[in-house]
Amino acid sequence: MFTVTPTASQEILAAAARSDAAGMALRVAARQVADGSVEYGMGFDEPREGDMPLQLRGVDVLIAPPSQPMLQDVVLDFVEIEPGSFNFIFMPVDAASEPQAKACGSGGCSGCS
Repeated sequence: MFTVTPTASQEILAAAARSDAAGMALRVAARQVADGSVEYGMGFDEPREGDMPLQLRGVDVLIAPPSQPMLQDVVLDFVEIEPGSFNFIFMPVDAASEPQAKACGSGGCSGCS
């Protein structure tokens, strides 16, 4: 199941308040690219037919059907990437290995890959 850490949920809620998106859900998406890797994205959005709605640590999350299998066992966190630089990361958890973190490129909730 897709999960959100407490730190990520606090930052998502703060970002929503800063961007007048309070009350909107966070859409999380994933897609497989040609080399077999997975790109992740997120942004505030309205629900659509077929979405999987989740309530995670006070954050309403939406996942469209095509992204659902790729977001199984993925953790969204907000961490210090380097001193003074914070960002969202998606950590796919492989049961046979350590989590593999993938940084969100936007630095905020407006979209990342």
